[in-house]
Amino acid sequence: MSPALRAHEAGALHADGYGGPGWLAVPADVNTLVEPLWARTVRRGADGALEVGGVDVVRLAAEHGTPAYVVDEADLRARARGFVTAFDDAFADLCGGADVYYAGKAFLCTAVARWVAEEGMLLETCTGGELAVGLRAGVDPARMALHGNNKSDAEVERALAAGVGRVVVDSLPEVDRVADVAARLGVRAPVMVRVTVGVEAHTHSYIATAHEDQKFGVSLATGEAARAVAAVLARPELDLRGLHSHIGSQIFDVEGFEVAARRLVRLHATVQREHGVRLPEMDLGGGFGMAYTTQHRPMGPADLAAGMARVVRAACAGEGVEVPRISVEPGRAVVGPSTFTLYTAGTTKDVALDDGGTRRYVAVDGGMSDNVRTALYAADYSATLASRRSDAPPVLSRVVGKHCESGDVVVMDEFLPADLGHGDLVAVPGTGAYCRSLASQYNHVPRPPVVAVADGTSRVLVRRETEDDLLALDVG
Repeated sequence: MSPALRAHEAGALHADGYGGPGWLAVPADVNTLVEPLWARTVRRGADGALEVGGVDVVRLAAEHGTPAYVVDEADLRARARGFVTAFDDAFADLCGGADVYYAGKAFLCTAVARWVAEEGMLLETCTGGELAVGLRAGVDPARMALHGNNKSDAEVERALAAGVGRVVVDSLPEVDRVADVAARLGVRAPVMVRVTVGVEAHTHSYIATAHEDQKFGVSLATGEAARAVAAVLARPELDLRGLHSHIGSQIFDVEGFEVAARRLVRLHATVQREHGVRLPEMDLGGGFGMAYTTQHRPMGPADLAAGMARVVRAACAGEGVEVPRISVEPGRAVVGPSTFTLYTAGTTKDVALDDGGTRRYVAVDGGMSDNVRTALYAADYSATLASRRSDAPPVLSRVVGKHCESGDVVVMDEFLPADLGHGDLVAVPGTGAYCRSLASQYNHVPRPPVVAVADGTSRVLVRRETEDDLLALDVG
């Protein structure tokens, strides 16, 4: 928890106590939107209310209720297209371009699966449910991948029967299980081997995925990766397409990818020398970061792609091998900034602290059931008064939810106008990734809808759950 806050009628600049984290500046104008945090069509209208895709949030709240995830369709499509173009251009002279998979775990529904496919992305899934969404959306199975550290035989069978383009093998035992399913179906399964390359990504430990002590992949350091490759090559039912690595999430530079690529290319070259097999593909994963607050400085797709192309070129030249077809898997960086969550404020109060100071709490009609990332990862978010303009001074506040947990915090620290109160709309940007995907029905609160906005109109992509939905599952 943060240190004590001393709220002051004239704003936190005049308080004696805690002034918020070092990266959080007191705004000169509490109505100003920090552009990198918001989807590109979001702006304030003449009356001060936020607009997205030409639609006023007051209208959105009246039509769809709150809380609601609001997606800027044009923004999401542009980000998807930007990644495809940037990586294809950067790798054009190395390997004829690159394949960009959308990491469906960030957020997936049929409409988003169609959008990213229409913008040239392939689709990465990691469960039977995500695979089902992609198939229902009409995505070409050959342009889909199945991940997962504990795939069931049924999931593997469904993927192979549908004709997915790759199954990413995550462990030695899985090699034979996938091969056995392929033999039963009479198909040759295209597989990649996920390699744990031993890179400590500079991110939260829960979302760092390439260090040794975690559940994903086969270890390069222990020789398990080499044994997995040999096991795949020993099964004629399997077609080894290449090696896969993913070093983590919310990463802001290419340094980790440089180490991972060198190690992965070294194994790629070893396979070619020792087995006489030239693997045609290599996947460097995703995890590209996005801006949740002003402390985050993500790289754009063009800079990321150029940096990773330099890394791959150097690594392959160092090993004396041709550059295989490269693929990457952005998710958060595509969908995250495209969406904000719209809430209605309820109770606001200043709570006395032990040192005599106070903390301003703004409670909203959602919380950890629609955004558990703050509780789970200590994630930082921003927020703004969305339904009007305010001339009140900024007060350092904490946005909290309605659930029966002290850790039910949506935004830990933010400057909000002192007059924000009951019935005002509050918007939290950057909630497109992992918020709906991780949403729950905690305290029997139905999950919010996902509402897409474009060209002055809104439509529901995923409807709001109702109490009838909750009760329908209760067969007692």
